[in-house]
Amino acid sequence: MSDLLLREDRDRVRTLTLNRPDQLNAFNSALYAEVAEALYAAAEDPGVAVVVLTGAGRAFSAGQDLLEMAELAEGESSDLFGADYGFIKLVKALEALDKPLVLAINGIGLGIGLTIIGYADLVLMSTSARLKTPFTSLGVAPEAASSYLLPRLVGRQEAAWILLSSEWVGAEDALRMGLVWRLAEPDALAAEAHQVAATLAKQPISSLRAVKATMTAPLREGAAAARERENALFAELMGGPANAEALAAFAEGRTPDFTKLPPGV
Repeated sequence: MSDLLLREDRDRVRTLTLNRPDQLNAFNSALYAEVAEALYAAAEDPGVAVVVLTGAGRAFSAGQDLLEMAELAEGESSDLFGADYGFIKLVKALEALDKPLVLAINGIGLGIGLTIIGYADLVLMSTSARLKTPFTSLGVAPEAASSYLLPRLVGRQEAAWILLSSEWVGAEDALRMGLVWRLAEPDALAAEAHQVAATLAKQPISSLRAVKATMTAPLREGAAAARERENALFAELMGGPANAEALAAFAEGRTPDFTKLPPGV
C-alpha cells in the first residue's frame, strides 16, 4: 500500500484514510485501484470486522480528478468504463464488501465523495462538511448507481435535487434527508466513527456478514442495471459540447456557461 491510502487496525476495525490532501483527496486511477484493493483485502482478513473510510486534510474526497478526466475525454471514452479502469474496480469492490462499511465524512465530498454513500452501512459527517454531485455542472450523467440508490435512501425528490442541481448539501440538510446517519463536531468525528465501528466489531463477523447480505441482496439487481444505464449515458456525454465547456471552464478558472451551447444540448 502506498502513501496514497493510509491504514490503521484497532479493535477489529480497519480505518482507511484517503491521503491526497493537496488534491482534496480527488480520485485518480491509482487511488481508485488502491482503495479497491484495500477493500478486498479487508474482506478477506479474518481479523477485520468493520471498515471505516475517511479522508486526510480538509476534504473527504473531491471526486474524480478532473485533470485526469480531461485527458480521458480527449481519448476513448470507453476507457472510463473498461473493466481495468480504477473507478469500475472501486465500485465493484464496494459492492463486494461483505463487512460493514462506515464512512466518516470529514470535509467536502463531491461526486464519488457523495455517491459512495449508497454503498455504506453507516455514515457519520462532520458538521463543517458539505456534499455535492456535480454531474450536471460537468455535462455528464450520474455514476455508481446513484440514480437508483439515492432515491431509496432519501426519497425521489431529495435525490432529484441532489442529482439535478449540482448544489451543495450542508450537514444539517444531509442529516434531515437521511443521507447521513449522524453528525459530529470536526474534532470529534474520527473518535466517534471509531467508537461506532468498534461497537459493531464486537459482534461475530459471521453475523455481521449475514445481516449485510440480507440487506443488500434486494438492491443488487437494480443497482447493476442502473450502473449500466449510467455508464452508457456518461460515455455518450463525455467529451461532448457540455462536458467540453465544463472542463474548459475548470481549466480556465471560470464558471461554465451552458446557455451558449446548441439548442437541446
